[in-house]
Amino acid sequence: MKLRQIAHSRVEDTGVLVNISVIARDARDYPLLERTVTATRVRQQLAGLVRRTVVRYAQPHLGALNFVLWRAGGGRELRALAVPDASITHALLNLEVPELAVFHVRAVSHEDSSLTPIS
Repeated sequence: MKLRQIAHSRVEDTGVLVNISVIARDARDYPLLERTVTATRVRQQLAGLVRRTVVRYAQPHLGALNFVLWRAGGGRELRALAVPDASITHALLNLEVPELAVFHVRAVSHEDSSLTPIS
């Protein structure tokens, strides 16, 4: 299953830094995001964009993960790396998430049939 089925994303691209938030659509899915959407996997998924380190910040109170990606520095190189925010989001949300893990998380709390929004 694709990450987009359990999360949505926001991107801010300053040219040198790319800040990506991955937000669980349902609070029950946040632990799965925390386990499976690692800095290493994001770096691999966005390999054409990332030139240096990817740092992940967990924000459990928001049900979100925040990733900061550094691009190579300055000048003409930044123009060559220009990628629309929608493309970055699309590429990241195509990340594969193990379906069995989603099923397990949902099965544990199956008594509660309502969605649990993150406030």
